[in-house]
Amino acid sequence: MGHSTIYPTGATVYNPDKAWGGFTVYQAGEEGVVLIDMNGKEVHLWKGLLGFPAKVFPGGFVLGSTGRRDPKFGIQDNVDLVQVDWDGNIVWKYNSYEHIEDPGYEPLWYARQHHDFQREGNPVGYYAPGLAPKTQSGKTLILAHKNVNNPSISDKPLLDDAIIEVDWEGNVLWEWLPNEHFEELGFDEAARNVLFRDPNTRSFGHLGGGVGDWLHINSASYVGPNHFYENGDERFHPDNIIWDAREANIIAITDRQSGKIVWKLGPEYSLPEVKHIGTIIGQHHAHIIPKGLPGEGNLLVFDNGGWAGYGLPNPASPYGLKHAVRDHSRVLEIDPVTLEVVWQYTSAEAGFSVPTDSYKFYSPYISSAQRLPNGNTLITEGSNGRLFEVTSEYELVWEYVSPYKDGRNTNMVYRSYRVPYHWVPQLEKPQEVAIEAIDVSVYRVPGAAPKGSASVVSVEITLPFVEGAACVATSDEGK
Repeated sequence: MGHSTIYPTGATVYNPDKAWGGFTVYQAGEEGVVLIDMNGKEVHLWKGLLGFPAKVFPGGFVLGSTGRRDPKFGIQDNVDLVQVDWDGNIVWKYNSYEHIEDPGYEPLWYARQHHDFQREGNPVGYYAPGLAPKTQSGKTLILAHKNVNNPSISDKPLLDDAIIEVDWEGNVLWEWLPNEHFEELGFDEAARNVLFRDPNTRSFGHLGGGVGDWLHINSASYVGPNHFYENGDERFHPDNIIWDAREANIIAITDRQSGKIVWKLGPEYSLPEVKHIGTIIGQHHAHIIPKGLPGEGNLLVFDNGGWAGYGLPNPASPYGLKHAVRDHSRVLEIDPVTLEVVWQYTSAEAGFSVPTDSYKFYSPYISSAQRLPNGNTLITEGSNGRLFEVTSEYELVWEYVSPYKDGRNTNMVYRSYRVPYHWVPQLEKPQEVAIEAIDVSVYRVPGAAPKGSASVVSVEITLPFVEGAACVATSDEGK
C-alpha cells in the first residue's frame, strides 16, 4: 500500500463537541508509556516502562512491565507486570510464574506476561461507569506463556498461552491452558494436519528449531456483568474469561468453574449461522462491552485481516498455514447470542472506495477498539500508529498519529486507552481546543507549488466524462 513519506503526526483532528474528552495512554516507541490530552500534548511520560499494553487506573497509576526476555530464548516474555504510581515508584509487582536461567543472564523469576491483563473491579481495563479497577488490593488476570508438549497437536514443542489469576501477594489462584482443550477448539481435519506439521513455528526460543506459537492469544478479559447472564444464560457468567487467538481465528469464552469452552466464534466461518459475518482474521482485543456503556453485552473486536489460520492450501497459502488472507481491517460489534453484526467500522464506513481502496483502513497485526460512554469508539489502527475516535454514525471526531518509532522503524502502537480526567487527579482538566482537519487537496509543505495550472488550454470533447467502471468491480457496482 502506498503512503506519503511526509505526513503530520500528533493530533490532527479534534471536535470537542462530539468527542469524549479524557486522557489517552499508549506505548510511545522505545521512550516509554506516555499520557496525552485531546490536543496531543504529552502530559506525562513513564520513561522506560513497557506497555504491552499500558493501562491507566484511577489515582494516576499505570500498569506495564520493566523488561522483556532476550528474544533468543523467548517470544514476547515480559519479566514482570508492575503497577507504578505517578512518580514512577513500583507499588505492586508480579514476577513469579516461572524461574528461568537463560545463558549469559542472571537467573530471574518471570511473569512471562504478554498482550493483556485485567485487575479485579473492571472486566476489561478501560473506563465504564461503576466498574473501577482496584488499586490497593484485588486479583489480577494475566495472559502468560508456558512451554508445553502435546503430541495430539504436534510433535513440535509448543508455546502455550496460559491464562492465570493471581492474588495481591502473587499466589496463582487459577490457571487455564488451551492446549489441554484442543478437542474443544473446532479445528477440522485439514487444520489439524497443518498444525501437526507446522504449529506456526517461530525461530525464536531456546528450544532447538524454534517453538510453535500455535494460538498466539492476544487478549483475555472477564466477561463482566451483562444482561445475558442476568436472563439465565450461564455461558456469560461475569467471572468467565473471553479470549481470542490471532493465529487460529478463534474468539472463545472459557467457563471459570469447569474450564470448558462454552461459547466460540471461529475458526470455521462457512457455517450458516456465521457466514454473514465473513471470516474474522488475525483479530485483536475481543471483549464484551462492559455494563453501563452503549452496546453493553455485545462483543467488540478489531478484525485485523492480514493472514492467519490453518486449513486447506490455496494460492495465498501453499501449505495451509495462514490460509485466510484479507488486505483490510474491520471493527465489529456483534450480539454474542444472535450473532447479528449490530455495528461495524470498515473501509466503506471510513469513506473509501471498496475494494480498491479498502487497504486504507488496515492494520494486519496489533490494534484495538474501546467503546466510550457517549457511544463513540476509540480505535487503534496499530501498525500505522494511528489512534482515532468515531461516532456511531462514522464521523471522525479525533485523530492522533504517534511520532515515536521503535527499533523496527515503525511507529506502531499496540493498544491505546482513553480514561476520564478524574482518574488522573495529579493533573488539571486541560483546555480543549478544536483542531480542524487539513484540506489535503490544497495543503502544501513550504517550498511546494500551490494547486492549479499556470497555463490552461481547452480541448474540444466528444462526450462528457462520466465516472464509470474501474479496472476492478467496486462494492456498489450494479446497485
